[in-house]
Amino acid sequence: MAHIFRQAAKTGISGLRGQTRCFNCSPAASASQVAMSRFDTDRRLDYDKLEHNLKTVKQRLNRPFTLSEKILYSHIDSPKDQEVERGESYLNLRPDRVAMQDATAQMAMLQFISSGLPKVAVPSTIHCDHLIEAQIGGEKDLARAKDINKEVYEFLASASAKYGVGFWKPGSGIIHQIVLENYGYPGVLLIGTDSHTPNGGGLGGLCIGVGGADAVDVMAGLPWELKCPKVIGVKLTGKLSGWTSPKDIILKVAGILTVKGGTGAIVEYFGPGVDSISCTGMGTICNMGAEIGATTSVFPYNHRMQDYLRATERSAIADLANNYKGLLSADPDCKYDELIEINLSELEPHVNGPFTPDLANPISKLGQIAKEKDWPLDIRVGLIGSCTNSSYEDMSRSASIARQAVNKGIKSKAAFTVTPGSEQIRATIERDGQAKVLREIGGVVLANACGPCIGQWDRKDVKKGEKNTIVTSYNRNFTGRNDANPATHAFVASPELVTALAIAGDLGFNPETDSLTAADGSKFKFETPYGDELPANGFDPGEDTFQPPPSDGSALKVNVDEQSQRLQLLTPFTKWDGKDITDALILIKVKGKCTTDHISAAGQWLKYRGHLDNISNNFMIGATNSENGEINKVKNLLTEEYGAVPATGRYYKAQNLPWVVVGDENYGEGSSREHAALEPRHLGGRAVIVKSFARIHETNLKKQGMLPLTFANPSDYDKIQPTDKISLLGLSSMAPGKPVTCEIKHSDGSKDTIQLNHTFNAGQITWFKAGSALNRMKEVNK
Repeated sequence: MAHIFRQAAKTGISGLRGQTRCFNCSPAASASQVAMSRFDTDRRLDYDKLEHNLKTVKQRLNRPFTLSEKILYSHIDSPKDQEVERGESYLNLRPDRVAMQDATAQMAMLQFISSGLPKVAVPSTIHCDHLIEAQIGGEKDLARAKDINKEVYEFLASASAKYGVGFWKPGSGIIHQIVLENYGYPGVLLIGTDSHTPNGGGLGGLCIGVGGADAVDVMAGLPWELKCPKVIGVKLTGKLSGWTSPKDIILKVAGILTVKGGTGAIVEYFGPGVDSISCTGMGTICNMGAEIGATTSVFPYNHRMQDYLRATERSAIADLANNYKGLLSADPDCKYDELIEINLSELEPHVNGPFTPDLANPISKLGQIAKEKDWPLDIRVGLIGSCTNSSYEDMSRSASIARQAVNKGIKSKAAFTVTPGSEQIRATIERDGQAKVLREIGGVVLANACGPCIGQWDRKDVKKGEKNTIVTSYNRNFTGRNDANPATHAFVASPELVTALAIAGDLGFNPETDSLTAADGSKFKFETPYGDELPANGFDPGEDTFQPPPSDGSALKVNVDEQSQRLQLLTPFTKWDGKDITDALILIKVKGKCTTDHISAAGQWLKYRGHLDNISNNFMIGATNSENGEINKVKNLLTEEYGAVPATGRYYKAQNLPWVVVGDENYGEGSSREHAALEPRHLGGRAVIVKSFARIHETNLKKQGMLPLTFANPSDYDKIQPTDKISLLGLSSMAPGKPVTCEIKHSDGSKDTIQLNHTFNAGQITWFKAGSALNRMKEVNK
């Protein structure tokens, strides 16, 4: 029976309610007949080609490969002569797909439009999940978002139609859940403009978060460049049981590796313990690998993935993958750069936080630690769902805890919210009753979107600055991320543990050992959570939310109003003038953690993601100034007055004076948002000088013509004062591996000379000289 998909090729965003999808199973098919997805019937899944490429590379290197290497090297653009050395060489790769969420897609599509190309070269999709604010409840919040963001949604829908991109309308769900349900498959190489793209590793593919400029390269048909990652092996033994969940594996790993321990590496899970984890559970683990800085994470293909593929109407892919298990698993005796072993039978439930996702607290010790640290014990809100934990299994395990509370006549003491990961999950948990029981304990089911996880939360129960605790099943808990309140202590745990903690209302509650009081005054303990991995009656696809691109969109127009405050066509950045950067001012010397949330805040600023000038008004407003310990207050070195960081940067730009940012360790950790690199370039910045970078942000800075530089001696950070002037010398002879000389001119007239390292290769240096990677693309295509 052929695939059936009821959907007219429309360019608008109406019709979210009232159209129904009908997915039918396809029969087992030969390799030449298996489509990459039901929406890409003209694109075939070609494992034979991947095996051929891999064989070519393997003959050259003559050693066993990890799974990560197999997938990566089989996608090399030129397998016969590509230099391959872990942690050293740059790989030119050919990804199979591109996925973009609506906040980052705006800038990505604006860049693609400015390239002048007629159509994307690889299957690409846009997913409307970031712009829906959690306020009242799912339907009302969705209606409000569609009204407020109408201009942006119509731009994305029309650009998708014109340039051949699939468009998932608001209400569809979160990008990573949609990818897992529809586009992921074993062995895929997929790039996505969101840092949690690695979620797809739960289906045995390499799914990697990138900036929008990288996505533009791939959509333009160019090879994608990635520094050859190292591989960290995580051997899992034993078996998950009781309150311990897949989330606890990555919470444990985060505690071991810290927020930067995975930088420059792929985390590859293997061992007998893998089989005790569901496919979506593996997705949870891979998703949150972004919190340790990993390039991505991956699991080997197994029967749990096969079951998920069949349940999501992709039996033909499962049948084909079963014939290529050697390609989709590591070689015996392969070597890892680092090895971690975790016995799942001994693993305890964890609650990580506050303020950082790598502060790992076993549930048995959390209460004691909280009291010692003076963390608020009273839980104000529990939040489950998000791209990390919103599967059918997650919702079912949470509902099993909620049902016990309902049976004892009690509700959640904390406010409680539920975020379904997709329309398919929402429809299925409504049909099967999980949503009902979660409402019965006081839960509010939010829209199928990111919501509070990314700061899209109109929170009313606390004032800014009020110290309080929330527990979530999300991935990130940086200061102020969820609700813009820097005093909110956010903790990350599994959804079932969040549910139990919310019902108890007490951060010191341990459901494995502690009791609660029922409505009749009796004491009871929660039984261990339980939930079906997959729905017994199959998934309900819910309402139709997909707009396929027409076969030919060349006649369509994409209009951007010049007066718009939400969208702005891009003006190319200026080329490098061939001179050294001399006497650059220091806009801000940052102290401590500086994530992309600090550099380019989300929340209310998401509405400006398509308008570079407007969103640049949030540049560095969350970073701590080392001079005074204050946020968004820097000294204008020309006027001697203190002001906001972006306003000061604009002032320097108006005076035609270059400036730089100086930062600390792991600068730019967190989201893939390239706005954190576009904004300093737009405001006149020339370089960012730090102790170390997070991978995606460093690449994003390079793409926009900035100079991301690191101290050869990290202690040189202390030599720089906010009143100094910085000169970067010898740029005309800049070369791979050659440090840049930095002259520091102090206010008293004295000088220091230090060395700054960079990771530019020869091709990336041409981006800097051209003014941006996009400028370079245009030069090459002339």
